[in-house]
Amino acid sequence: MAIRGALRELSVQLSLLNRQVGARLELKDVDLDCLDLINAHGPLTPSALARRTGLHPATMTGILDRLERGGWISRDRDPSDRRAVRISTRRDRNAELLGLFAGMNTSLEHICAGYEDADLELVADFLGRAAEAGRIAAESLTAE
Repeated sequence: MAIRGALRELSVQLSLLNRQVGARLELKDVDLDCLDLINAHGPLTPSALARRTGLHPATMTGILDRLERGGWISRDRDPSDRRAVRISTRRDRNAELLGLFAGMNTSLEHICAGYEDADLELVADFLGRAAEAGRIAAESLTAE
């Protein structure tokens, strides 16, 4: 099926792009993934992030330590429960991160310009459903 091959190739190319971005920022691939999840869904507790990634809490602590030392995240007490910690990204670092993805983002804008809005909605729906399938598959492997 052509779509599976195209998705596999997209996955590989995005992984390679992320590896290059991570190398420029001196971040491991998993650090960049966690940073992206915090940006998208944060602020998060360390345990919520560990659940989302399927990583052991001790592993997550090491990742968060590296991200905090690098100035990418902050750990703050939750105002509603002073015992809990919430992790958020340092928004002042986003420009640096986005700058490294600028080439890809510009390319995507050019690609999208060649499609009708209805076509893009269909593609977005497909990609969202494919991402959800991937999340569910990863969760099922984590549960084993």
